[in-house]
Amino acid sequence: MSLPEVMLWQRLRICKVAKFRRQHPVGRYILDFYCAGAKVCIEIDGISHDMGGTPERDAVRDAWLLTQGVRVLRVPARDVLRDADSVAQGVLRACLG
Repeated sequence: MSLPEVMLWQRLRICKVAKFRRQHPVGRYILDFYCAGAKVCIEIDGISHDMGGTPERDAVRDAWLLTQGVRVLRVPARDVLRDADSVAQGVLRACLG
């Protein structure tokens, strides 16, 4: 896992109101984090997600996940590095709201 993923995982794994899985497989994809109860995928996007064909691949992946009933929440890695606690709170709101 990357540093931003580790930082977010440290906060999500101790959550008492929602259960999260890390590196969870769905179809041919591996999700950074997954909340099964809410059917929400959390992806931490580093700088590489802005380069080359990655945005198009991400869009195809997100569309496929949506057909499986999984909502995708993309979080910039820089946001996690800046304030992991706020990102974790936002993730919880997305999964519980």
